[in-house]
Amino acid sequence: MANPKISVITRVFCASVMQPVLGRRHAGRQDTLEKSLLLACLIGCSTVAAQPVALTDARIIDGTGAAMIFPGTLVMDQGKIVAVGNPADVTIPADAQVISLDGKTLMPGLINAHGHAGGVRGLESGHYSEENLLRQLSLYASYGVTSVVSLGDDEEAGFRLRDTQHHAELDRARLFVAGPVLNPSTAAQAAEMVDQTATLNPDFIKIRVDDNLGRTPKMSAEVYEAVSARADVYGIPLSVHTYYQQDTKDLLRVGADHIAHSIRDSHIDDEFIQLMHERDICYTPTLTRELSTYVYESEPTFFSDPFFLAGVDTDVLTTLREPERQQRMAQNAAAQQYKAALPIAMSNLKTLSDAGVRIAMGTDSGPAARFQGYFEHLEMWMMQDAGMAPMQIIKSATGDAAACMNLTDTGSLEVGKWADLIVLEQNPLEDIRNTRSIEQVWIAGNQLRRPRF
Repeated sequence: MANPKISVITRVFCASVMQPVLGRRHAGRQDTLEKSLLLACLIGCSTVAAQPVALTDARIIDGTGAAMIFPGTLVMDQGKIVAVGNPADVTIPADAQVISLDGKTLMPGLINAHGHAGGVRGLESGHYSEENLLRQLSLYASYGVTSVVSLGDDEEAGFRLRDTQHHAELDRARLFVAGPVLNPSTAAQAAEMVDQTATLNPDFIKIRVDDNLGRTPKMSAEVYEAVSARADVYGIPLSVHTYYQQDTKDLLRVGADHIAHSIRDSHIDDEFIQLMHERDICYTPTLTRELSTYVYESEPTFFSDPFFLAGVDTDVLTTLREPERQQRMAQNAAAQQYKAALPIAMSNLKTLSDAGVRIAMGTDSGPAARFQGYFEHLEMWMMQDAGMAPMQIIKSATGDAAACMNLTDTGSLEVGKWADLIVLEQNPLEDIRNTRSIEQVWIAGNQLRRPRF
């Protein structure tokens, strides 16, 4: 048997957040932050294996789009995958801990190609800190989301966590960051902002080309072309928040490297598809972003889903259930416009997927009421409702998401990559909603304490 130890990161983090709670254990009701931090400790705790681990008798979906392997075996050691395939092709080390999965599904951990982390507590923004980041990255991980690309509003603590996660004791979701969302008003200012952001060594440069349904000025073509040109000087890919098809075509022509939201104003035409193929870049639908803009006009069905409730603050639900708040959303013109745009977004996703454009699953989760962890699963379920097949969706949330976001050492179950993976009790190829049957989460070969879903 292995001689596991609690990882250094987990011990330090749990000690720091539990001390004030334990010191006030007789003070009455604990506040929301304390409860959520304790939850993060419990779901984020992991064990670091002191010997190789072999997972056997698994239904392996490797994230590349290849056919399922069954029975399959995967061996991990020192945080990395060292062997994977049919039992006849895999040698299990003599000192390995062998765990039979009894026909359960083994697949890569999910990658959110458009998320946000660290800024929100409950429904309130302005709380960016390393403590909050660790709490949220643990929450993501408990839902099997093992990597998050945060596209905007990232601060120093996020970069620090990004730079210190390449080790075999990791016990939370990996974080990749874009830094601030750039909003220059002139071409000269665009170059200056890119220069400043480049000093942070971001994984992406992020801009918004959107007028918020006609309510705010939109970045001009001259300015976003200057951003793109300057980002190219540094070799930093450009991710763009867009809404309108014509704007996105123009952005593709000047060098955008990632489309971070659905086209929602019109149905995609052949020219758009051709431009996506010519640029060979990826499209992230963020269907749940659209859903979140209006769904709280009444009580969503997922408010009674145990899979959702396992990771949510009940105080947030109480607020979202307030009749006055629901009425304001129901009467909000922008919310109703986004509601009308969602079917267009879903239709466009199907069109692009059928045309062979690469899709990178992403949610824009992290802002208030866009629930980290759960929304990544809900996004995939909505992608199935839009007409994508389960294998296509899995690939979009694993191997394709990794390739699209330039994550070279995760996203697929291949030798040499980090052992970031999840075990599902039920087969997601039969119904993508079976992703909710999470039984195990492993990050860098470390098994997190079993999620209580």
